[in-house]
Amino acid sequence: MLASVRRALASASGEEGMSVERLAATERLATLTPRQRQVMAMVLDGHPSKNIAADLNLSQRTVENHRAEIMHRSRCKSLPELARLAMAADPGGARN
Repeated sequence: MLASVRRALASASGEEGMSVERLAATERLATLTPRQRQVMAMVLDGHPSKNIAADLNLSQRTVENHRAEIMHRSRCKSLPELARLAMAADPGGARN
């Protein structure tokens, strides 16, 4: 997911070929920190906060705070909406 967002951001310089929806999605995800992108990728892969916390050596509360900030910064109200945003930013669906 992170590589996908990075590719989308890198290709944003050639905006004439990027759809308005894709550009908007990319801009919303560009506000995330690298750690938030990492947590978002794991959330979108279906991992619960408890497992994400263990995998990243964080407290569960920290992961929950990251999830809340991801939803706030991306302006998404649900996980399906976040998944649609991520897909819009990277229509190829490449992960990692």
